[in-house]
Amino acid sequence: MATFTISFKLDTLSYQEDILTKRFEIARLMHNAVLNVGYKRYKELTKTKAWRENQANISAINALSLDDEERKKRLKPYYKIKSNLLKEYKLSEHELHKVVSPMQRHFKKNIDSFTAQKIASRAWASFDKLLFGNGETVHFKSKNIGINSVEGKSNKTGIMYKKDENLLKWLGLEIKPKVNLNNQYECQALEAEICYVRIKRKFIRGKYKYYMELVLKGAYPNKIDKNTGETKYKLGSGTLGIDIGTQTIAYVSDINTKLLELAPKVKNIEKEKRKILRYMDRSRRANNPDNYNKDGTIKRGIKLKWNNSKRYEKARSKLKDLYRRQKDIRRLEHNRLANEIISQADTVYVEEMNFKALQKKAKKTTVNKKTGRFNKKKRFGKSLGNKAPAMLIEIIDYKINYKGGKLYKINTKEVKASQYNHLDGSYEKKKLSQRWNNFSYNGKEIKVQRDLYSAFLIKNVTDDLCKVDDNKCNKSFDEFLKLHDKEINRLKGKKNLSSMGV
Repeated sequence: MATFTISFKLDTLSYQEDILTKRFEIARLMHNAVLNVGYKRYKELTKTKAWRENQANISAINALSLDDEERKKRLKPYYKIKSNLLKEYKLSEHELHKVVSPMQRHFKKNIDSFTAQKIASRAWASFDKLLFGNGETVHFKSKNIGINSVEGKSNKTGIMYKKDENLLKWLGLEIKPKVNLNNQYECQALEAEICYVRIKRKFIRGKYKYYMELVLKGAYPNKIDKNTGETKYKLGSGTLGIDIGTQTIAYVSDINTKLLELAPKVKNIEKEKRKILRYMDRSRRANNPDNYNKDGTIKRGIKLKWNNSKRYEKARSKLKDLYRRQKDIRRLEHNRLANEIISQADTVYVEEMNFKALQKKAKKTTVNKKTGRFNKKKRFGKSLGNKAPAMLIEIIDYKINYKGGKLYKINTKEVKASQYNHLDGSYEKKKLSQRWNNFSYNGKEIKVQRDLYSAFLIKNVTDDLCKVDDNKCNKSFDEFLKLHDKEINRLKGKKNLSSMGV
């Protein structure tokens, strides 16, 4: 079932904010309590010989080179054993709902039963990743971070929005959301059926602001340009290839070629963040000298008590607001770029990237030949955290599917877009610092930017998504070179990232 969301700021009074703050804190405590019960059960389960042997058998089968059908056939008996063990140790979403039930009765004046079940479902999501995904552990919510959203299961009880009264109602609380009746998009969205209601909060300039988010059935309405009266962000036609990196994106369509920095405005906040973090570290060390070893590291193995000054708390609030601003800017810029991309094509191809693996530190210890010093093991964690390329791909996928287009993820290992040369069919491994390809074409030596050329090759893959279609490349290569040169001329003279090579 297709759904979409729309948010409205809540017009809260001071006493209502106090009640909401209390309820969000209760939700955090309930979440941690449910997580704690589930984690104890999980630890007891992992101690059993049956569980360890079964997990080893599953891992061994997954390591084999098998087709999907054969793998499923071999895994089936082991998954059945796994399912029985989870039932025995009461590790399921339904069992966590039973755990949260007595807690909800204790807090029934502040948390309704449906909201409590959703809190338990959120806790189960952590175990779901741990048991069936790539999760390594579960994380409890600290008081400083907290839970920033609570939601119901329907619009009939618990957290409800009454359209006729324009009121958010939740266990005695009645708050008016700021709905703009002159906004055509908001009015059209509110005509859809409400699945359930979510209350969110954002830390803005030292204070929490509260929002109502409606989850509605169907497809979101089209946005209309006020000046022209036409529909905004129409789906284009044709194909488009994307080569995405940790900080940059190159895309090639039938009508355009672009090499861009991902979310360029995000980096403007980095300097301010570093200053605050350095101040917070100095302040904490000055107020808690007994919590540190002689070498400056924090003491381990004992419970530490931290005394933080008022200025430290003020700096932490400022840092929290900076992270919120950075997140909002990043999402806004990703949405703009996604709209630009889908307006040029209805079929998008992109490499299947494992960004999580790029965040991890290098395992091997290497030495710099020039200086004789150890090389840093840090890789792309910071740039990926700031630029969030995976989020952009998710947004493009979501938007293009809603409009009736399709995003395809090509087989990176088979296609090898960064190594391939369609002019002679050869493959050549290149260093990361090598940003240009040198080709002989029509009796001339030409230079082509590496990322743009990769995007061009990705755009022209075969239907099985496993190799480049040379015929398609040959037909459109001359047009690509014109668009390529136009884009390189646009970038010249600007402050570009060194990874662009321009």
